[in-house]
Amino acid sequence: MVPIISVVGKSDAGKTTFLVKLIPELAQRGYRVGVVKHDVHGFSIDQPGKDSWKLGEAGSDVVVISSPEKVASVRRIERERTLDEIALLIGEDVDIILTEGYKRGNKPKIEISRREHSGELLCDERELVALVTDNDFDLKVPRFGLDDATGVAELLEYRFLRRRRSDEATLLIDGVRVPMKSFVQDVLSRTARAIISTLHGTDENGQITLVLRRRVGGAQDGSQEEGGAN
Repeated sequence: MVPIISVVGKSDAGKTTFLVKLIPELAQRGYRVGVVKHDVHGFSIDQPGKDSWKLGEAGSDVVVISSPEKVASVRRIERERTLDEIALLIGEDVDIILTEGYKRGNKPKIEISRREHSGELLCDERELVALVTDNDFDLKVPRFGLDDATGVAELLEYRFLRRRRSDEATLLIDGVRVPMKSFVQDVLSRTARAIISTLHGTDENGQITLVLRRRVGGAQDGSQEEGGAN
């Protein structure tokens, strides 16, 4: 699965500022970067009065806006999606996903901390892969200056990008990722590719997404199993 790294910090710590520096550092190394912004207050990317806004207000569950250069999807949801579910939506078009926020999530984190704000960190040391700060902390975590996006990019490249498996399988049940050993991943991946290779007009070497929804009496009961293999 595409590695997901959360950039966290207190309000006005400079998360966006640092991401704006980090993204081009990774892009210059040839990596495709996806970004997820967490907004606890809700958001709207549409403008009231526009046709796409009217279509959404009319009751559409999904509105897709497409142009020759960009495509955007606005989807109504009954619960907040996990980062693993969002990663499946993004797909394998990227090599790494960086998030702004998700401090309570279970992904590896880079914390941005400024001396002027506080001497306390949001995250436990065990959650951190790096600390970006102008303060002195006695932690066994790689520490970088507030402007050292190059150093952080090198760390991410070494720890998460150079070692990616050539073939991975990911299993999510009701949005929760299920850890699997390499052997189990290999079995699932090879089995899926072998079955798909027998289907006419398919490419078993591409990214594969399999969704299983349990139905009771012909109606969905809301539970589902999802898996993706690339």
